[in-house]
Amino acid sequence: DMGISDRPSWCPALAAALLAGGVFVASAAPAAADDPADLKAQYRRPNEIPFPAANPYSDAKAALGHTLFFDPRLSGSNTASCASCHNPALGWEDALPVATGDGAKALERASPTILNLAWAEPLMWDGRKDTLEDQATGPIEAAGEMNQPMASLAAELSAIPAYRRMFREAFGSETISGPAIAQALATFERTIVSNRAPFDRWIDGDDTAIDEQARQGFVLFNGKANCAACHSGWRFTDDSFHDIGLKSADIGRGAFLPDLPVMQHAFKTPTLRNIATREPFMHDGSAATLRDVLAHYDTGF
Repeated sequence: DMGISDRPSWCPALAAALLAGGVFVASAAPAAADDPADLKAQYRRPNEIPFPAANPYSDAKAALGHTLFFDPRLSGSNTASCASCHNPALGWEDALPVATGDGAKALERASPTILNLAWAEPLMWDGRKDTLEDQATGPIEAAGEMNQPMASLAAELSAIPAYRRMFREAFGSETISGPAIAQALATFERTIVSNRAPFDRWIDGDDTAIDEQARQGFVLFNGKANCAACHSGWRFTDDSFHDIGLKSADIGRGAFLPDLPVMQHAFKTPTLRNIATREPFMHDGSAATLRDVLAHYDTGF
């Protein structure tokens, strides 16, 4: 119960607020709804993308990561790229209830968006990856996903002169390795940042950027509806894990924290950025529309 059981299951004002936020590329608890200046300040976008000291940004590295991300040779079958599950036209997801892996087999969970991952650690629905460098090659090597051993991929790419040149430009050496592939992919993924949306212009002081219904939705979102308890900050996520009562045998974060009852069936709070292009919703794709999401929080079903 999110404290909204006395309102209709579909709230146009709340939906308008969600859809106002949209595409470029652990927040404090929200301020009281009667303190609009402080509250809006908590949703202000950062000015720069953070890159780790161990993997600093370079144009050459980002360009290499971009090329790798869209290359189906990263899969064992040479038919699936990272973009197969993280399509830029679909909010960097795939519009499927659950992802499809090697041999067109359905996986257990939905493909999460890669928007704004530079700020999003830990990663994955269950938080099992600490960094983008750690996460980037996981799906490549997973037998059920892209099914490509890293040694085989490195040998395949090493036979391509253009790739040897790109690795030399990015890393100073034509040697192609798993860690270098991971660093390039992670660098590119950190550049995938939501564009400034009407919501951002409103936060920055343009009172005409969103309409009255969306402004009412913002008040609900941070007040009675209590959405901001989990979807806080400019990315609309607390980067934490919650059990929201979905009917699923998947225990999520609980698999890694078995002694914490609150983490059983808990999954990472997804960002709400670009929400209009990212149906269906939830870690298992069980909510087909935004209306279904709000109905779940309203009724518990």
